Amino acid sequence: VTSVTTGTDSQCQEILRVFEYSFNMGPIHFISLSTEVYYYLDYGIKMLVKQFDWLEKDLQEASSPKNRTLRPWIIVYGHRPMYCSNDNKDDCVYYETLTRIGLPFLKWFGLEDLLYQHGVDLEIWAHEHSYERLWPLYNYKVYNGSYEEPYRNPGAPVHVTTGSAGCQENHDMFKKQQPSWSALRSDDYGYSRLKVHNQTHLFMDYVSIDKGFVGFSK
Repeated sequence: VTSVTTGTDSQCQEILRVFEYSFNMGPIHFISLSTEVYYYLDYGIKMLVKQFDWLEKDLQEASSPKNRTLRPWIIVYGHRPMYCSNDNKDDCVYYETLTRIGLPFLKWFGLEDLLYQHGVDLEIWAHEHSYERLWPLYNYKVYNGSYEEPYRNPGAPVHVTTGSAGCQENHDMFKKQQPSWSALRSDDYGYSRLKVHNQTHLFMDYVSIDKGFVGFSK
């Protein structure tokens, strides 16, 4: 692989195409991005900067009135979550997560502000070997649609970490105290299913393999 510190712009773009891309499917605009560009800075920041620039342009186009009418759902997915309440030392347990805030001290290229400003609906992450669904959240503040229906017309994106399909490293346990911004947690082995019914209704549930049932539907 060409070093991103010495590679040309075209070479960096070729590398990034493997990790960053977007596509449309029915009423959904999907965006895939690499969170690893925030953590392997020994190779420079060129890939991070180029991905952020690409993502900003892609979101601007996807969130235009014309495209939002055609595809009202914007779903982003990547590897490392911005938030988690696991009992370990992964980046997501800390307040200033690199993917959320951006580069240390400078706070450049943070994803949370960008995704929030362009009205991203759902953010799907992994890395933690567990399942955790958050309330609609921005900057540690909950923006539920209402008390009775928190996920109907929420004021911020919904984060789901679903990385418990199975791994030889076993589960990632949670801290005893569940944060107020965390809606539901499970350290079972399992997987998630997503179904977008139409332009107004999206359904996502979690299937527990350990307990043999489908639950946690919202």
